[in-house]
Amino acid sequence: MSGRLEAAPAAAAAFSDMVLDHVGFYVADLARAADWLTGGYGLTVYARSKGGPGPVGVRSLALGRGGIRLLLSEPVAAGHLGAEYVERHGDGVADIALGVADAGAAFAEAVRRGARPVSAPVARDGLVVATIAGIGDMTHTFVERAGGSGERALPGLSPVGLAPVGQEASGDAGCGLTEIDHFAICVEPGQIDATVLFYRTVLDFELVFTERIEVDAQVMITKVVQSRSRAVTLTLIEPDQSKATGHLDEFLKSHNGPGVQHIAFATDDIVRSVGSLASRGVDFLPTPEAYYRLLLERLTPLGHSVGELERLNILIDEDHDGQLFQIFTRSVHPRGTLFLEVIERMGARSFGSGNIKALYQAVEYEQGRGAGDVS
Repeated sequence: MSGRLEAAPAAAAAFSDMVLDHVGFYVADLARAADWLTGGYGLTVYARSKGGPGPVGVRSLALGRGGIRLLLSEPVAAGHLGAEYVERHGDGVADIALGVADAGAAFAEAVRRGARPVSAPVARDGLVVATIAGIGDMTHTFVERAGGSGERALPGLSPVGLAPVGQEASGDAGCGLTEIDHFAICVEPGQIDATVLFYRTVLDFELVFTERIEVDAQVMITKVVQSRSRAVTLTLIEPDQSKATGHLDEFLKSHNGPGVQHIAFATDDIVRSVGSLASRGVDFLPTPEAYYRLLLERLTPLGHSVGELERLNILIDEDHDGQLFQIFTRSVHPRGTLFLEVIERMGARSFGSGNIKALYQAVEYEQGRGAGDVS
């Protein structure tokens, strides 16, 4: 982590139009990981490694739909960094790649501001890429796309015939998932402020949301940083070490350090999407019946009925800008770490922290009433 540096306008422009390019995973079993995302979430394989693992020591597949681009890589060479990642963490997000106008300029400016360089800019297959270190052993790769390289092309991968972005076949196959809304990243106790400072200093992100959430004896601190383009959002979460051990502590222990806890996929119709995903076998976390009994005391849902939300276990929250609907999948990770979220925003810009408190109140409600009390 580094101290705050003042950047000249021209230097800051290196990050001004930043977008989320793709998400890189290291996985132990490429076929199994691909099946999880294609079979369950309707993503489509659109590129694969050229002629085997090649010199980089990994076998890769690129999956996507709409604005979602995921790169799955299975290490096949002994001593590869990916093999070390999988040994330490299991399958997980190893790289959040950032699209920029000039990868060389972005890399140079990030390093000048204190980022640790991982790989210098290199041109390959019509792209320029360069990588810096991020949180823990996660990295950020700058990706510059120019001269007809395509919206989905990745170095070392050959396309396999997916339709252009936005032109996939209509219907149920894609489950209505459109893009990545945000990443939730768990950091170690006492590190959230340093992490915020890193993203503000090195990548020109802004701190847009802060909250301390207390549930029973557990406390979670949340700080959200966002690129100035508003296209990349990281929800940083930290457990309060002075309080009771909770799920964040369990994540840090099972994951062996900080990392991406979940990825939120956006949809324009969460009821349709969750119904479609469930029919494909995706398992979502249940919601106590009392949550819906108490719901109308908090707010009145827009766009979806309480009955629809209850039937599918969908949560709802609101802020000054509107409402959001969300639901979390049950983790299928062997260590119980990484999971996914589906989210629909009707104007809301927050991240559903009110649902944490509402769920806790619902659990209390159910535990407190007698077996015959259904009022």
